[in-house]
Amino acid sequence: MPRIVAVAGSLRKASFNASLLRAAVEVAPASLTIDVGTIRGIPLYDADVEAQGIPPAVATLKEQVAAADGLLFVTPEYNNSIPGVFKNAVDWLTRPPADVPRLFRDRPIAIMGTSPGRFGTLLSQTAWLPVVRTLGMRPWYGMPLYVSNANQVFDASGTLTDPDIRERLKQFMTGYAQFVASLVAR
Repeated sequence: MPRIVAVAGSLRKASFNASLLRAAVEVAPASLTIDVGTIRGIPLYDADVEAQGIPPAVATLKEQVAAADGLLFVTPEYNNSIPGVFKNAVDWLTRPPADVPRLFRDRPIAIMGTSPGRFGTLLSQTAWLPVVRTLGMRPWYGMPLYVSNANQVFDASGTLTDPDIRERLKQFMTGYAQFVASLVAR
């Protein structure tokens, strides 16, 4: 059974992207195991901090990624691009550089996200592509998922209430699970 690590790229407790991730776990096929990782507690990257050792929050996420067959990034969009805290977490995961192949090389990745704006996270997801390419990951392009108007598709408790988005999310997770399984079987 394929195992993925899914990470929401926001620190806010009431994050729409954390809500989208919870919904993804709910609708994912039973053939997929999802471990939810977190960027909470990861400090700003600083080589002086790295010289003292990899921070515990980074080490935990690194081991989750290393043990997984794939990654799922659930990305917000800040100022038409990647959220700094999310990119910072990925930068930490690449330290030391010798760990890049172990964590990322040929690892399947899917990216989705939600935003209160009209275009969802189209620009953020696009901005992730050079990072994905640089790290040598295998992106899944089977079905884009840019959820717009997040404040209308989630209720106050963070539950996904839009049935059309829920169905699209289910199709997304099923397609990505099949992609990961096809690569694990090789």
